[in-house]
Amino acid sequence: MLFKSLEFKNDIGQKVKIIDIPVLEEDSTFHFMISARLEVFIKTVYYESKWTRNYSFREYLKKELKWPVYQKLFQKNELKNNA
Repeated sequence: MLFKSLEFKNDIGQKVKIIDIPVLEEDSTFHFMISARLEVFIKTVYYESKWTRNYSFREYLKKELKWPVYQKLFQKNELKNNA
């Protein structure tokens, strides 16, 4: 799975970085859910961050989503024989 990061300045002018944002295809079943939660997370970080920090969107999702949904979203494909 590919991840991207987002860097911006908050309303006070401090640098904020959000990391571990999953890149999903448009036809993915999780695309809308992730984009909506990312928007809420960015608004929260934008207005409530007091310090220059890095925020992990993946850790946020771990707290917010039900565990089976989180596992389906971030499942790792195991390769046989190290291929």
